[in-house]
Amino acid sequence: MGALVGIGFDLDHTLAIDNRLERVAMLRLLDLLFDRGARPLGTLADEIDAIDGLLAQQRSGAFTIEEAVRRFVAAHGLEPSHTDVAAFTRTSVEMVDEFVVPLPGARRTVAELRERGIAVAVLSNGWNPLQLRKAEQAGFAGPVLVSADIGERKPSPAAFAYLLDALGTHPQHTWYVGDDPHGDVGGALEAGMHAVWINWERKTYPPELRPPGHTITALEQLLELLPSSKGRL
Repeated sequence: MGALVGIGFDLDHTLAIDNRLERVAMLRLLDLLFDRGARPLGTLADEIDAIDGLLAQQRSGAFTIEEAVRRFVAAHGLEPSHTDVAAFTRTSVEMVDEFVVPLPGARRTVAELRERGIAVAVLSNGWNPLQLRKAEQAGFAGPVLVSADIGERKPSPAAFAYLLDALGTHPQHTWYVGDDPHGDVGGALEAGMHAVWINWERKTYPPELRPPGHTITALEQLLELLPSSKGRL
């Protein structure tokens, strides 16, 4: 591995947690739908299961967040409209201050990397302006690449190519830090980068997957892996 000059980060569960913000935003949208005569799907548990199912499909790339909202509205017997999508997206972004919490050490770690002359950027599967607001809430100041904008999703090598372009680095000089063994670690390794798995949730790494170069349980441990001298490495 060559000298490190750039680090990419995942966002959700790596730099910050959002406490199921999008689920709650859907439930708040549901209140508005009931005011318009929407039919319930069943119990609250049934509604949550439906929301989580739609969001899981959206996060896998099956369809956009706009389509997820339209399907949610239609499932309740109403004709979806742009107003519904706008209400959901506006509510989600407005909830960031209330729901999104930076992981301990996130701000200090990124600031220290910048002091050492290491380029940083975020590569996240998701949609904007939500992911950009989350990154701001986590104290991240730098390029934020989001799948809905670049048209590529992790673990696609094309998504990581966008990251390398934003960092201005070569794969062998770049690390990527994320919590997902498949999308983050696997994608970074496939792109020729050094992968760092952040496992603050104490999960078991899938034995069938290529292992990361390093495993950390807190973001500040990333700094311990780097030389202590400042300046470009």
